[in-house]
Amino acid sequence: MNTASTFPTTPKVTVQTKPGNNSFIIKVSSVAALGGLLFGFDTAIISGAIPYITAYFKLDEYTLGWAVSVILIGCAIGALAAGALADRYGRRTVLITCAILFAVSGIGAGLSHQLYLLVLSRLIGGLGVGAAAMVSPMYIAEIAPAAWRGRLVACYQLAIVFGILLAYFSNYLLDATGPDNWRWMFASQAAPSLLFWLLLLTVPETPRWLIKQGRKKEALTILTRTSGAAAAATEIAAIENSFHQETHAPLKLIFTKTYRPVLFIGILVAVFQQVTGINAILYYAPVIFKEMGMDTSSSMLQTIGIGVVNVISTFIAIGLVDKVGRKKFLLAGSCIMGISLIVVASCFQYKYFDNYIVLIGMLAYVGAFGCTLGAVTWVYLSEIFPNRIRGLAMSVATLALWLADFIIAGSFPVMTKHLGTPLTLFCYAALCAIAFFYMLLKVKETKGHSLEEIEHLFIGSSKS
Repeated sequence: MNTASTFPTTPKVTVQTKPGNNSFIIKVSSVAALGGLLFGFDTAIISGAIPYITAYFKLDEYTLGWAVSVILIGCAIGALAAGALADRYGRRTVLITCAILFAVSGIGAGLSHQLYLLVLSRLIGGLGVGAAAMVSPMYIAEIAPAAWRGRLVACYQLAIVFGILLAYFSNYLLDATGPDNWRWMFASQAAPSLLFWLLLLTVPETPRWLIKQGRKKEALTILTRTSGAAAAATEIAAIENSFHQETHAPLKLIFTKTYRPVLFIGILVAVFQQVTGINAILYYAPVIFKEMGMDTSSSMLQTIGIGVVNVISTFIAIGLVDKVGRKKFLLAGSCIMGISLIVVASCFQYKYFDNYIVLIGMLAYVGAFGCTLGAVTWVYLSEIFPNRIRGLAMSVATLALWLADFIIAGSFPVMTKHLGTPLTLFCYAALCAIAFFYMLLKVKETKGHSLEEIEHLFIGSSKS
């Protein structure tokens, strides 16, 4: 399909291969992407602490699932609130608040002596994770030129997987620090939180939010730095046209006939990122490896291998997402992840743990996720929603993502206890197959187009 012919009423924004100020674009995008590092660190740190908090708080499979997954309730609440807050107070202000919540969560969890305090601290951290997961890619998408947007938003996923890898290393290094090692694991997230907060003070607001607030002069200054003077004026006109003089989008607007189809696509892509099982693997990787007979140190070391592959695969997404496109990546990822899960599940079914087959299967699964559903989902969500509803729509889609994550993370210990590891993994493989066919039929390609052009791809010229 030649999508270039589907945008007749939108002012064409010239896509520059060499935007105005490359160093400025990279700086502000990198700072925003650090929200992903805190996201990854905060959610993955629990993996090393699981054996120790299980013993300390005397947890069974149900309370363990609750302690691990409660952060995702906070994520859902944070994602739901972040859209309205980001539209009202700005993307940057919300990210600064997230940095504070990250620090409070880590210190609070490290000081907890009762389960409810640990749960409360992780809930607070979840508020920051959920909000940052929505606002960080939104910030990058709104400030990056179209030709760079895919790879820069994918850098957000890179920051997530770096955060996960950093958490795995931290857990491995702190494992030998004594009976309170889990406390240090949680508290260690205060350091990157402070760095994120300081760096956010050095970056501006996004031009699209500034235009929405009537601050056109400031927006023009930023667009000139990112796109060059010649393209900035044209882009300003396209952005203003997309808002149609509206500055407020009520929640009911996103469920109208005009916007409902793109909203549902966003929700389902977000849900498929999680129900295909990734965070069950990332959160419980040491537990899975221990089920194969490994000791704690060896299982954590192999978990680091998963983190390394996750990082490497994300570089692949960054390098190719703007060339290959979003849809092909999502389809390939769903397919490879499903096959890998079938291999791992079969090994557990027949107790075959030789020749590193399980490790290879898990690395293939995580690698496929990292360069496809992991990175590309955030790119896709950040660009498919129209300017007028982007904040609210991303809130709803990200809320769905976190609720799906909560179900997967909370149910994994229960499912493995009552169904066994093989059947649990087969269930995730089946969901990979469902994701593949949905994306084959419903996902539209968006690479190479401005946000305003993508708006016309999904909703045409009709408006509510």
